[in-house]
Parts: sequence; structure tokens; C-alpha cells
Amino acid sequence: MIKKIFLLYVLFILTTISGGEAQIMSAKEIVKRADDKSRGLTSQGEMVMTIVRPSWTRSVGLKSWQKGTQYSMILITSPAKEKGQVFLKIKTDMWNWVPSIDKMIKIPPSMMMQSWMGSDFTNDDLVKESSIVIDYTHRLLGQEIVREKDCYKIEMIPLPEAAVTWGKLILWITTAGFDEWKVEYYDEDMKLINVMNAFNTQRMGDREIPTKLEIIPAENPSNKTILETKSIVFNQSIDDGFFSQQIMKRLSQTSK
Repeated sequence: MIKKIFLLYVLFILTTISGGEAQIMSAKEIVKRADDKSRGLTSQGEMVMTIVRPSWTRSVGLKSWQKGTQYSMILITSPAKEKGQVFLKIKTDMWNWVPSIDKMIKIPPSMMMQSWMGSDFTNDDLVKESSIVIDYTHRLLGQEIVREKDCYKIEMIPLPEAAVTWGKLILWITTAGFDEWKVEYYDEDMKLINVMNAFNTQRMGDREIPTKLEIIPAENPSNKTILETKSIVFNQSIDDGFFSQQIMKRLSQTSK
């Protein structure tokens, strides 16, 4: 009888362990969950980007609209010199409307690694031309504590056919909230270029998200760019037709 109870107990333990292992998320599933949370089906927000240099600081106000991974629009609201500029991404195409010269500029894929508005963010960082879920392979390296939060550490290598600007990404995603808490960006030679850290988790609409991002270039650690979310709404319907060059010009006019 005792032997039978012991065997049943062992069977229960093995079944529990097996079930627990089945529930462990893959690296790709973790990344997708974090990406879905930060994007939502749609998002509309107001932000302030502050560029910090050893001898000066400059702030840029902006409004953003995003729908999935295909559509993105950013309107510059301040300072006066840049106010009214609009950036639009539709699938893999990107444009910049510059009202001061009354010109629509097409931004080629070769410029996605260029600095955005003089900051440490690239064009790709702001409009996310590439998808961190679809365009990369994902490998779970383990778990680490980063700024008092337990995080999954995941290595991401771009697929050979993907139109991706980075050679490798390493993400730290919080185990509790699935927030992108830290990201390291490497070029094609596997040289560390930028480090992004997230801070100040707050409730925005229906979820809690980091509201402050800091990106620091590896070779110039005295420089940094801070992106602070002032307000954001997720999952409100936005028609595909909103993301057009006509709307770009209309937004530019109404911002004056």
C-alpha cells in the first residue's frame, strides 16, 4: 500500500513538472507579448523628446499615431523652428513633410539608421520599420535582475532576408509586466552602438507601461536622448486612410 501511494505521489510530481514545462513561454512568445503590450492594436500619444549634450539641451514636443506594424505618423509640435514637420510610415515606405520649404521628402531605406531630429534615436527606432517579432530569430539567454526587476534576457538575430538595420539586439523584458526594460543595439560587426533603458512605470489608459526611455550611445556616454510619454491611448479605432500625405499636410497646418 505504501509503495502504491509513493508511486502515485511520484507520478503526480512528474505530471506537475511536465505541465509546468509545457507552460514555459518561448523567447519569441515573450517578445511578442512585450511588443503587443507596447503597441496595442493602435496608439495615440503625446511625448517630449529631450536631447542632452555636454554643453546644451534641446526638447522637442511631438504627437504620434500608430496602427499595428504597418502605419505610423509623428507630428512635431515644438520648438517653433521644427513645428509642423510630419513623419509618415506606410509599410516599408517613409516620408517627411517639411512645411518651411513646402516639400515632401521620401526617406530611403538606406537612411533608416540616420539620426532622427538630431537625437540618438534612429529613423527606424521612431517608426519601427522592422518587426522585432517577425524579422528576427529569438533565443532565451536566461534571467537577470536589471534595476530591481527580474527580466528575461533574449538575444535577437535578424533573419537573412529581413530588411533590418541592426546586426543584433539583446532585450531584457520584465517577467512580471512584460515591459522592454533594457535593449542593447549592435551593428552588423556586432559592435555595441546604443543602450536603451526604460524607467518610471505608470498606468496609461488600460495598462501600465514605462513612460520614460533613455538611449545612450556606447561611444559617447556623456550624450543621451530621453523620450517621455505624457499621455497615450491604446486601441481606439484609426482608419487606414488617416495615414496619408494629405493628412500629413492637414496636421501640419492645424499645428500652427
